[in-house]
Amino acid sequence: MGMNDRTRPVYMISVAAELAGVHPQTLRTYEQKGLVIPKRTSGNTRMYSQADIERLELIGELTDEGINLAGVVRILDLQGRLDERDQEIDGLHKRVRRLADRVHELETREAVNALVRLSDIKRLP
Repeated sequence: MGMNDRTRPVYMISVAAELAGVHPQTLRTYEQKGLVIPKRTSGNTRMYSQADIERLELIGELTDEGINLAGVVRILDLQGRLDERDQEIDGLHKRVRRLADRVHELETREAVNALVRLSDIKRLP
């Protein structure tokens, strides 16, 4: 599937709950609210990745600060959108660099061509 180490589902719910410092039922509630979406095995066992654990830790920090779950949902949604925009901007920067390189290449070619005009070259008999 090509998952990197952070997104590979490796923790069962009891381990994930312990790592995140919450009760397994809390994880089920978070899943119902769409805050975390664990992968499922063929036997329908929830499996959490390191990225899921980090997200659960962030949820814990936000709720500890007094933010309710609706607010956490909104914050995580906005963070996801921001991450998408950052990726889009990175892609645009790469495209601008490629285009700038291409323009430079064309300008260099034009400069070389200007040094020697085909019309100035006499035809060989």
